[in-house]
Amino acid sequence: MSKNLEQIILKYALANAVKFGGTANQKAVMGKIIAENPDLKSQIKEVGKLASQIIEDVNKYTLDQQKKKLLEIAPELLEEEKRVEAVKELPPLPNVERYKQVVMRLAPYPSGPLHIGNTRMVILNDEYVRRYGGKLILVFDDTIGSEEKRIEPEAYDLIREGLEWLGVKWHQEIYKSDRIPEFYKYCEQLISKNEAYVCLCEAKEWRDKYKVTGKACPHRNQSLEVNLDYWKKMLEGDYSEGEAVVRLKTGMDYPDPAVRDHIIMRISEREHPRVGLKYRVWPLLEFSWAVDDHLLGITHILRGKDLIKEDIIEQHVWKKLGWPTVEFVHYGIITFKGLKLSKSKARKLIENGVYLGWSDPRTWSLQSLRRRGIRPEAIRRAMIDLGLSMIDIEYSPEILYAVNRKMVDPSAHRYFFVESPTELTVKKVPNGELEAKPLLHPDFPEKGTRKIPVSVKNGTIKVLVSEQDRAIMNANSILRLKDLINIVVKNLNPLECEFHSHTIEEAREVNAKIIHWVPVEKNVPITVVKPDGSLVKGFGEPMCQQLKEGQLVQFERYGFCRIDQVTPQMVAFFAHN
Repeated sequence: MSKNLEQIILKYALANAVKFGGTANQKAVMGKIIAENPDLKSQIKEVGKLASQIIEDVNKYTLDQQKKKLLEIAPELLEEEKRVEAVKELPPLPNVERYKQVVMRLAPYPSGPLHIGNTRMVILNDEYVRRYGGKLILVFDDTIGSEEKRIEPEAYDLIREGLEWLGVKWHQEIYKSDRIPEFYKYCEQLISKNEAYVCLCEAKEWRDKYKVTGKACPHRNQSLEVNLDYWKKMLEGDYSEGEAVVRLKTGMDYPDPAVRDHIIMRISEREHPRVGLKYRVWPLLEFSWAVDDHLLGITHILRGKDLIKEDIIEQHVWKKLGWPTVEFVHYGIITFKGLKLSKSKARKLIENGVYLGWSDPRTWSLQSLRRRGIRPEAIRRAMIDLGLSMIDIEYSPEILYAVNRKMVDPSAHRYFFVESPTELTVKKVPNGELEAKPLLHPDFPEKGTRKIPVSVKNGTIKVLVSEQDRAIMNANSILRLKDLINIVVKNLNPLECEFHSHTIEEAREVNAKIIHWVPVEKNVPITVVKPDGSLVKGFGEPMCQQLKEGQLVQFERYGFCRIDQVTPQMVAFFAHN
């Protein structure tokens, strides 16, 4: 392989590492290489092997070292990255000049805490209100919904907690469940205007016989007196759940069957956690928002393009009640790669003891992200970067991790951690005390060093290394125990080595791989909770004893972790690589 190819691989490995906070991805790098040199497809295996070696070396550099090297060999790639970052800003809201004040709202349904899938809506609303000096209203959308989507009393506080952590400031707080009389009032007005009617059709019959065909059911043209009588009976309990609904006259000839004479009020006999059994007739989402968006003075509504049907229903209500319209702003649908976000499913798993509460990393709630060490500023930056594009997005959590990595890396002290440990014996070690003094942070030597003493007994030391590092060892291969000594592998089972030399320069001369280790004595047992809920057992270096709950650290060659518990045994939650 030519030196020119090595340079091509190196520049794309560096560019990818810089873009994602210090770690290059081989698949992404290979894509760039082949795109520039399609003739290399016939040598893909050889190129991949060389790329793997170069990427491994690049990932050992600090982020600052990667940027410096990239600036030397391909400054245009670094400048391109800077240009991309510089233009990421939200577009202006439409028609702001028409309103005295921008008023927007958050509308969480209290079935559980906010999760990563809710953050785009939350942060975009908050950002626009900040930009225009507007007003943000937190409206708990706590009307009775489907049986699967039930209201959880604890969710109100969990939602507030998540918003506060994200740095969202709201100016007014409202419960939909306190506003039911308002919805009754305007529903009755629509009935009185002959713009709505009480329908007693069985749901399946109405769907199959009338909705699909576009024909009016027998109740659509009944008299005002009959409608008001049926409405009164709905309120007084003469009808059971499912026996009567109120339909808005959106038109049975409307092109989209989903909009035809849409239900705006229905009966539910379930108890509400805040208002109990005070109400038995509840508004559907679209009607409640049509009323409240007007009464609360909302000027701009942000929502995903999958909710355009809700726009149509709201506009019908406003027109029939003689109210002005509101500005709608839409964005594309976002799905999160590899994640299945469902509060109802998460709640069941919590109730069954599978998940350990809402801060379990598998819920992807804001509480769980905080517990893992994800910064709220990183989430905000990542969501702003998405903007208001109408393009549907499959969002990789790796993008969020890259943003978070840039934010936490400068302050995260480094420590050795060995997972799935196995004992390694080194013989023929020169007499005297051995002590590793790795830096707390490679980019900030002024922060000082850690001290890891190793006991030498009769020319022998014992350390723990990971099973993963053991797998790369071959007889007579030379390795470096990071910041300690260089060793030669003599026996694989049991794992025995001999002293080779002291310095990092001597290790580089023989291309020795660097592995992490912890002493057999005075190490710290640590359990790491991974994002998938799995537990990894291992040992940290002695100075891990000084770590405090809530501290974010980097376990070298393993990843960033937040210390969740220090006694009786240390537990850390894995953030990302």
